Amino acid sequence: MNFALYRELLSVRPIRRLLLVGMIARIPHSAAGVLLTLHIVLTLGQGYAAAGAAAAVMTIGIAVGAPWRGRRVDTVGLRKALIPSVISETVIWSVVPHVSYEVLLPLVFVGGLLTLPIFSVVRQSLGVLAPGEQRRTAFALDAIATELVFMIGPAVGAVVATSGQSVLGLTVVGVATSVSGLFLMWFNPPTRSAAPDAGLEAEELECAEGAVVAAAPAHLQEAAAELAPLAAAAEERRQRVSGLRHRVSRNFSWFTAAVASVFAVAAGAGMVLSGTDVGIVAALQSGGHEAEIGIVFLFWCAASVVGGLLYGAMHRPISPIFLLLGMSALTIPMAFATDTWTLSLLALLPGLLCAPVLSAASEKVAELVDESRRGEAMGWYGSSLTGGVALGAPLAGLFIDVIGPSAGFVSVGLAGVALCLVGLVLQRARRRRLAAA
Repeated sequence: MNFALYRELLSVRPIRRLLLVGMIARIPHSAAGVLLTLHIVLTLGQGYAAAGAAAAVMTIGIAVGAPWRGRRVDTVGLRKALIPSVISETVIWSVVPHVSYEVLLPLVFVGGLLTLPIFSVVRQSLGVLAPGEQRRTAFALDAIATELVFMIGPAVGAVVATSGQSVLGLTVVGVATSVSGLFLMWFNPPTRSAAPDAGLEAEELECAEGAVVAAAPAHLQEAAAELAPLAAAAEERRQRVSGLRHRVSRNFSWFTAAVASVFAVAAGAGMVLSGTDVGIVAALQSGGHEAEIGIVFLFWCAASVVGGLLYGAMHRPISPIFLLLGMSALTIPMAFATDTWTLSLLALLPGLLCAPVLSAASEKVAELVDESRRGEAMGWYGSSLTGGVALGAPLAGLFIDVIGPSAGFVSVGLAGVALCLVGLVLQRARRRRLAAA
């Protein structure tokens, strides 16, 4: 391992600035989930089911909007693509605290749809600024920064909401995110490498058609004249269909089986992480230790930071599917915890692989997808992760309600293991087919 890679990477000013801006920009929205939940429960007098429904609606908006936002970065550039987010963040999150629950739901959906695409922008830009072997270290640093954000944001959000300031807190979330977006527009980190100078323009090729029907009999020429408009129309339709097929093929040419497998890993990681989150809360709440939830999260996130540091210093990458398999399998023993401290210690093992899973998956997307489509690909990657998060919480909650708190860890752990095993079988079958071909 070479920890000097971190010093070399952080000595590059654009990378250092991008990581810092990305970390600061994520803090408001990391607090938004807790603020929104407690605002709905404490201020609006709704139940936790209603709060969960609002969180799900916002998650769906984020999942739907991420690919579109990433595609806009690819097509119109970063500055123009961020304008809707900068405007909507302040407007929507300033209005949300002052409306009823029924009006709040569509607002948070639009807020999720137009949320600042900080995740995909940072990962896309790091893929340009840190090429080659440095990319693994850069993505590991970003994953570590994200873990630090989730140590700070939710805790601050909980303090603000429980002190009766959820309205102010949600407004600050919107304003702070818009300010972060403006700074990102001013900084304007590169999202693709500079195009090389072609030097010479391509020469135009001219082609001539021979008059092959000039000597044809007169009645054939007349028939040809009558059929010419129909033939021209048919040829025009054929060209339109061919052009449409070409555009569709070109637009989705980056979405290969290898990229799809990375998206499946991202969804599996989101599912395991959100299910573990719910399992920790349920396990401590059932024992009357709600006040000690922060202790377990501190151990869990700190282990992820350590794992990210170790992975970023490695010379060779590890397949994200193997990292997810390990994290899923190590989540299952958390079901055997008997108190807060045993749960904290058992959370260290899967926590060590959390940041490496996300780093390896991001690195793989950057490796497989061309820069011209990487923003869209990172958006779909974020949607896959978000979709997994939306799936993991209710999956764990269902087993917790039916069996007990420990079942939450087992359910998402086994689901993650099953997903990885299926993926490995499919990869092996694909290699065999390629070898046979």
